[in-house]
Amino acid sequence: MVNRYNPRRRLRRRLHEQKRAKDLISSLPDEILQHILSFTPTKFAIRTSLLSKRWRYIWCDTPSLSFSNCRQRPDSIDRTQMCYTAPKMKYFRLKNNLKYNNYYIKKWITFAMSRNVENLSLEVHGTGFEIPASFFINSSIKQLNIELAYISSQCLVSWPSLKKLSLRFCKDIKVLDLSKLLHLRTLEINSHIKFLGPTQIVAPHIHCLRLIASQLPCTLVDISSLTEAKLDICIKSRDGIFKADFLQLQAMVINMLEKLQNVEKLTFGGNFLQILSLAEVRGVPFPMLKVKTLILGTVIFQYVIPGIERLLQNSFELKKLMVRARDCNTIPGSYLTNYLDSLGLDPNICWRSKDGKVILNKSHRNIETKHVTSFIDFMLKNTKSLDKMVVQLDERYISFKFKDLVPKLPLNNNVSIALSTKPMILGEW
Repeated sequence: MVNRYNPRRRLRRRLHEQKRAKDLISSLPDEILQHILSFTPTKFAIRTSLLSKRWRYIWCDTPSLSFSNCRQRPDSIDRTQMCYTAPKMKYFRLKNNLKYNNYYIKKWITFAMSRNVENLSLEVHGTGFEIPASFFINSSIKQLNIELAYISSQCLVSWPSLKKLSLRFCKDIKVLDLSKLLHLRTLEINSHIKFLGPTQIVAPHIHCLRLIASQLPCTLVDISSLTEAKLDICIKSRDGIFKADFLQLQAMVINMLEKLQNVEKLTFGGNFLQILSLAEVRGVPFPMLKVKTLILGTVIFQYVIPGIERLLQNSFELKKLMVRARDCNTIPGSYLTNYLDSLGLDPNICWRSKDGKVILNKSHRNIETKHVTSFIDFMLKNTKSLDKMVVQLDERYISFKFKDLVPKLPLNNNVSIALSTKPMILGEW
C-alpha cells in the first residue's frame, strides 16, 4: 500500500492558502481600502505603502488625514500633504502638543480647506493659536471641533452649512450667538475651571445641546428648537482649595431648567444634581417639565436626593428613567453641609427625602443592597406615569453580589426595572 502523505506538498498547500487569504484584502477595490484606512491615524496608513506595489499609493486618496498626538516634524507633515491626491476630504484632524509655529498650523488648515473638508477637528494645545476669520469663508464645513484655541462667534457664523459644533476649553467667547447658523443641529461645549466658556448661548436652531458649564454663570438665551440636552457643571478644587458660589450656581441651574421645560430628553450630571438639591432645600421653586426620558449620571448618595425628588415630582409625563451610578460628583459633601450650616439649616434633615425613608451613604463607596433597593423604591414613589426604569451600577463600588439584589427589589406591576453593572470609563459623558 502506497503512503500518499507528503509533508512538503502539504506545507506548500498551506503556504499557498495563507498567501491567497492575504491577497483577498489586496483584491478589494481602492475605494474600500481607502475607506478602511480612513479610520487609522495617517502615519499608520502611510506604512501600508510598504506592503507591496498594490498598496504603494492607496493611502494617497484616503478621504481623511489625521495627525493626532503627532510627533512628526513640520516638514514631514508637509511631505505627507504633497503626496496626498484626494480632490475632496471628509475629515481632517490636527492634534498638536508640540507648540509649532502658528505659520505651520495655518498652512495645514489652509490645505484642508482647499480640499473642501467637511469635518474639521483642531486641538492645538499650548500654541495660543487664534483662528483667523479668513478661514471661515469656506462653506463646505459641516462639523467643527475646536479645543484650546481662540475663536469668536463672529467667525463661526461665517459657516452657514455647519451642522455640528464642538467647543472644548476655548477662550474669549463670552456671548455665543449662533442664530445665523440655520443648519446647526448639535452644539457641544465643554468648559473648565481655567477656561470658563460662554456666559450667554443663543442657538435657536439646535436640537441637541451637550453643555459642561463652568462656575461662571451661563444663560441659555434662546434654545427654542431643543429636543435633547445633557448638562453638568465643572466644579473642582484649584491648588488644593475648593471655592464655589453656591447661591450663584443655584440661580444658574434653575434658570436653565426654565429654558428646558419643553425638552423631551434630559441628562443631568452629578454636580448639577447637587446644586439642584441645594436649591430644593432652600425652597426655591422648580418649573414643571415635559420630559419623557430622564437620565441621571450621579453617585448614589444623600447629597442628590432632594434635587432628584423634585425633578421627578415635576415631570408628570416621564416614561423612561435611567440612573447611571458613576463617580462623577466633584463637590465635597462637607462643603455642602457647611453651606447649609451657614444658612441655619440642619443637614441631617435637609438631605432626607420627604418621607425620610431613603437609606443612603454619605459616600459613593461600599454601596449595599439596602441602599440600591431604597433608592429604587424612592424613585418609584415619586413618579406617576413611568413605564421603564434602568439602573446601571458601577461594579467597583458595590459590596454585594448582583444576584442577591434581584429578590429584594420593590415590586411594581406598571414599571419594568432593568439592572446592569459595568465599570464606568473616566470622563464618560
